[in-house]
Amino acid sequence: MTPSVPTKPEPDQFVPFTARLMAAMRAKETARADRLFNDAFASKLAGEEAFTVLEQKLKEEDQSYVAVRTRFFDDFLLDVCTEVNQIVILASGMDTRAYRLPWSSETKIYELDQAQVLETKKAILGDATPTCQHYCIPADLTQPWSHLLLEQGYQPNLPSVWLLEGLLMYLTEPQVRQLLQTISQLTSTNSYLGLDLVNVKSIEYEPYKGYFRSGFDCPEELLTKFSWNAEVIQPGDEGAHFDRYTNKLPPLHVMDVERVFLVKAVDAGAEAKSGADI
Repeated sequence: MTPSVPTKPEPDQFVPFTARLMAAMRAKETARADRLFNDAFASKLAGEEAFTVLEQKLKEEDQSYVAVRTRFFDDFLLDVCTEVNQIVILASGMDTRAYRLPWSSETKIYELDQAQVLETKKAILGDATPTCQHYCIPADLTQPWSHLLLEQGYQPNLPSVWLLEGLLMYLTEPQVRQLLQTISQLTSTNSYLGLDLVNVKSIEYEPYKGYFRSGFDCPEELLTKFSWNAEVIQPGDEGAHFDRYTNKLPPLHVMDVERVFLVKAVDAGAEAKSGADI
């Protein structure tokens, strides 16, 4: 008898595929006349399968959220890069910010992700030239990886900015805490952190049910433990809608609501770090 075909791919297949899915969403946004950003590489990076999944499985709200999230973190990085020239993007996937944003020649962008993901992106982009100093570092972020970053010239004594976009929800809570602890150990005063999180209720959100592995109802509390002063907003709030994401979420005190949080944080300083724990 022929075995039944699973209705959903296994996590080790789906999670890397989300990199292409996000690229498909960026390509769809780029095709709009009123686009929030321009990613000329996204369509090629996505591939046909990702566009099919996008059209068949995802909601328009998902598309709007990714467009807003991308623009939100574009603005965040460009705002802080006047003070910082080390940018670290964890689980970078098919991210093309090293190529499409206007960096100075002194800016260094370090991308960390699985070797296969980085190799695939490099092959697809071909001769495309980054607008900064660009380092791609194969790494499993659930294993020790800080030495790999240091070997490429990252200087922990200098300010840096870190981006964890579409990452933490795919990790277990202990893995999230370990990752934040490692980042805290690699950053100095006047460093920045950008990330997104879902709340506990959202772990059950389709089509990501079975793939999301952790949620946090109070991101500020989580990040304070690792010496970050966080500003947390929800898509649709002022500064995070861009006239595109129009679904206003209920106030935070309203329970039993699926939520996603966009977070910008600044390093609280060495004194606060001395008390940080997992």
